[in-house]
Amino acid sequence: MSDISRRSLLNSALAATTLSIPASSCAAQTAGDSELVRLTSARRILLKGAIVLTLDPAVGDFAQGDVLIDNGKIAQIASRIDAPAESTAIAEMPNRIIIPGFIDTHVHSYQGLLRSLLPAGIVDPDYNRDIQNNLTLHYRPEDVYAGVLITALAQIDNGTTTIVDISQISHSPEHSDADIQALKDSGIRAVFAYSRGQGPASRYPDDFVRLRSRYFNSPDQLLTIAFATSTDPKSFRFARAQGARSVLHIRVNSAPLIALSGAGLLRPGDEYIHCTHLSPEAWAAIRDSGGRTSHAPPLEMAMGHGYPAIQDALDHGLRPSLSSDHSATVAQDMFGIMRAAFDLQRLAVLQRAMRKEQNLPPLLTPRDVLSFATIEGARCAALDAKSGTLSPGKDADIVVLRADKLDVWPRNNAYSTVASLMNPGHVEAVFIAGKVKKWGGVLVGVDTSRIMAMVEQSRDGVLQRGAFTPNLLG
Repeated sequence: MSDISRRSLLNSALAATTLSIPASSCAAQTAGDSELVRLTSARRILLKGAIVLTLDPAVGDFAQGDVLIDNGKIAQIASRIDAPAESTAIAEMPNRIIIPGFIDTHVHSYQGLLRSLLPAGIVDPDYNRDIQNNLTLHYRPEDVYAGVLITALAQIDNGTTTIVDISQISHSPEHSDADIQALKDSGIRAVFAYSRGQGPASRYPDDFVRLRSRYFNSPDQLLTIAFATSTDPKSFRFARAQGARSVLHIRVNSAPLIALSGAGLLRPGDEYIHCTHLSPEAWAAIRDSGGRTSHAPPLEMAMGHGYPAIQDALDHGLRPSLSSDHSATVAQDMFGIMRAAFDLQRLAVLQRAMRKEQNLPPLLTPRDVLSFATIEGARCAALDAKSGTLSPGKDADIVVLRADKLDVWPRNNAYSTVASLMNPGHVEAVFIAGKVKKWGGVLVGVDTSRIMAMVEQSRDGVLQRGAFTPNLLG
């Protein structure tokens, strides 16, 4: 990992307090693993002998296949690829399943400090009172950095290679800078959806222009930018004037979305989050404008956002993407999210069948929900030209899963093994743009103990300033 430091982003009062992972830390970790040393230094990497689920119909899947990475991109996928060992790092992958990296299309990353803080909370009053209108107000830039960093690293550890980060924490330009720096330092691919903050130093929405110019000026980088709107038409007009994609939370109340559509403010590629209990007219507005949807079934069920709208999206001709939202109440685990979507949709359809209803929608399959977590996520994040499938020419965002553990053995169906049986403990290796981010079940170049200490210090400060005492055993 690149140097993880606060130096470049925090004000002078904070500049003396830094977290830095020096190069020697990574070297010490990799010195005993010659295979990892080769992988981290090689331009060409060949993963051999795995089950390969590409999610690309033009490429197909392989019961036993090889994946060749060249200069960060997928160069070839075939049943057998031969490459010279002197110019290629070759890794044998027996009893492994290779899939595209997961894509989480809705994450409030700064809340990594607040994990399990609301164990039985609901959105109103608990979340709005304790997090949005209290603890969030007490974040300093260094706390934003800590929260976003641990969220992003944990996502990589869990097999997620891309997130849409909607951190409602832009209390000042320095807060926004800290968020972006943490995303960059983590090595994750991310859409930074610039969002609101609170207080006199907030520069939302105008600071979007500075941020885009400073941090998002190359089409080849891992970070891209979008604009987090509200249902206020002014926010949409700003996004349209800047040529930016909109990312909008919308649920229950359809009227504002219909009004935005009537005003001609919706655009192809805009993202709509939750979408619970929307009217047919609101769904038509999303579909007809070329929008995409993001759904977080575990969070929506647990916290009272409304009945998850997976089937509603499908009924209106949309393929949903999946997201975690935040970890104050539920896990940011795409395996669990896939299972929730799978189980919920099938429960609803099968209950309708028991009532003798006719013309029922098809039941979701494991392949369906894996596509929601990968290629549909890429489409929602406007990154499907780069990721979401294992396709020659795309960036090598790849996850390697162990399929020889007791809880998944023997293998009888690869899609079901991944979507129905696995958990983050099966994630053995992660590549983002061809770079090794996790290997042998361990994040590469990450000083975990130092990061955890930094996060704990920031957590303590936020809770103290917010006069909030968590209930450890309650």
